[in-house]
Amino acid sequence: MTGTIQAEALFASDLQPSELPTAVQVACAIDVSLRTWGGPEGCAAVVAAEYGDHPETAALRMRWALSLATTCRATVGCRAG
Repeated sequence: MTGTIQAEALFASDLQPSELPTAVQVACAIDVSLRTWGGPEGCAAVVAAEYGDHPETAALRMRWALSLATTCRATVGCRAG
């Protein structure tokens, strides 16, 4: 899975930057988001919608998501349900 797909999935997740998530939380959020939104295409659609509706905050969230996806690279698998 590419860093871009991971970042889009993280962007579309419920995880918030204020939570200061761990690598495990990031991996779980990516996994849950991909399942919730139907894969990479669904996550990309969420990203596109947010950029259309809230471009001023979407850019900040994407920078956060890209940074975490690059750092974590989801090296830790999600152990949740």
